[in-house]
Amino acid sequence: MSEHRPPLSPWPEDPPHHGAVTLRAVQDADVEMARELSEDPYVPLIGTLPAHGSGEELTAWIRRQQGRHAEGTGFAFTITDADDTPVGHCGLWLRNLHQGRASAGYAITPSARGRGLAADALNALTRFGWSLEGLHRIELFIEPWNTASVRTAERAGYVREGLLCSHQEIGGRRRDMLLYAAVRP
Repeated sequence: MSEHRPPLSPWPEDPPHHGAVTLRAVQDADVEMARELSEDPYVPLIGTLPAHGSGEELTAWIRRQQGRHAEGTGFAFTITDADDTPVGHCGLWLRNLHQGRASAGYAITPSARGRGLAADALNALTRFGWSLEGLHRIELFIEPWNTASVRTAERAGYVREGLLCSHQEIGGRRRDMLLYAAVRP
């Protein structure tokens, strides 16, 4: 039996933005950004992006991201910098919107890290989330060793709520996850 999902809010007319980044719809031309993320040792372990993806695999991943809104699972965005260069990917996943909750994820390409772009993207994504009717809480799940993501979450106003032991499988092993959350102001 499939889960019924209510229709999502329309795609934003004005792209979400904050600081040095803008979030826009995923485009076919984002394949090089996807390729760089697929070469990262960690990013492919935590999502659907194939590790060391071929052109065909990366194109299929882009197509899946382009369809997330239409299928009702959430909003997938490409993160662009001030020069409109794709520097990463983020998403607001709304499987639990009927309970007032969403989860967020983000990844910045290795070549663009260290410039605060992840925190800017998470701020933009969170502000966009508060525009969605019925959303009251956005959650992040971060491995305890991932100090860069912890700093990103905290810089974007997320609060650590606890440690979830053996919360999910990543790379074939059960992993503990820190739970960070933002609550609608």
